[in-house]
Amino acid sequence: MKLWVAPTLAMSAPSPLAARAQTVPVAGDPEFLVIPGVTPETQANIIFSVLIVLLVFISRRAILAVVNRHVEDRTLRYRWAKVTANVAFVAVLLILFQLWFTAITSLGTFLGLLSAGLAIALKDLIADFAGWAFILWRRPFDMGDRIQIGAFAGDVVDRRIFQFTIMEIGNWVDADQSTGRLIHIPNAMLFTQPLANYIAGFPYLWNELKVLVTFESDWRKAKQLLNGLAEDLTVDITREAHQPDKRGEQRFLIHYRKLTPVVYVSVIDSGVLLTLRYLCRPRERRGTAGQLWESLLDTFGEHPDVTLAYPTQRINLGQEVLSQSRPDDPGEGEEGAEV
Repeated sequence: MKLWVAPTLAMSAPSPLAARAQTVPVAGDPEFLVIPGVTPETQANIIFSVLIVLLVFISRRAILAVVNRHVEDRTLRYRWAKVTANVAFVAVLLILFQLWFTAITSLGTFLGLLSAGLAIALKDLIADFAGWAFILWRRPFDMGDRIQIGAFAGDVVDRRIFQFTIMEIGNWVDADQSTGRLIHIPNAMLFTQPLANYIAGFPYLWNELKVLVTFESDWRKAKQLLNGLAEDLTVDITREAHQPDKRGEQRFLIHYRKLTPVVYVSVIDSGVLLTLRYLCRPRERRGTAGQLWESLLDTFGEHPDVTLAYPTQRINLGQEVLSQSRPDDPGEGEEGAEV
């Protein structure tokens, strides 16, 4: 009996599709690299970082959309925008630090390495960031305050992490009025330049107005008239300044014995100088001075015995000098002349 054995089939070569399926890398495999040359852990951190930034950005935009829909005050909207921006920045910074520096278990080692690298490369930015923290903590000025730092003066219109912005006053414009320019000042200047605040503590300024009358004028009447005009103009401000400010008293020890206008008298070469000292609001120096001058000119015009003075020179010429200078005019120069 013969047995029939079927011939064995030779192993055929795998198809291209099957070969490709066998060589496809899977997640976690070192060959599974979206960015060639970058480890999977680093790629995951990059993806998580992008997602975190997008999530925080979208959340902030959603909060601002709700605020803009329900709040109509522009000042409150601005504050919400600044607060949410600062909170978002700090939150992203802390999360990214935690994400990228988990390998450093010692906080002291991390801070040492971080400070050593940044102290040299980013010392100006670190100083500006410290200035921003100082502004939030000590509040040397608020939004809208009129300040002067170094040679720059103006109204604060913006505060950021590394700088603040003022609307410039003064410069080529007199009486602390706006020039229309924006000046961006690094926050670090708070540690190196003196800061003057026109508003904090005592929201008024002492302004002076100098009036010069002739020696022949009744200077006592002029002083009385000038003081009366100033009292009529500043009666409301003086009443406000006498009211107690508990917030200002808690921060600063400010005490004035006299808040009403006062006139000081002095003598200079050209006449009697009357210096009026009076209270005004920081943004009303030029306006109050203009109103006082208008009232003063009208009032002095009604009193012939009060005359404004100006720089003059008086030369007394004797009879002999006049006769030599004007020999053909005998009618002048008998006692002298005043020029």
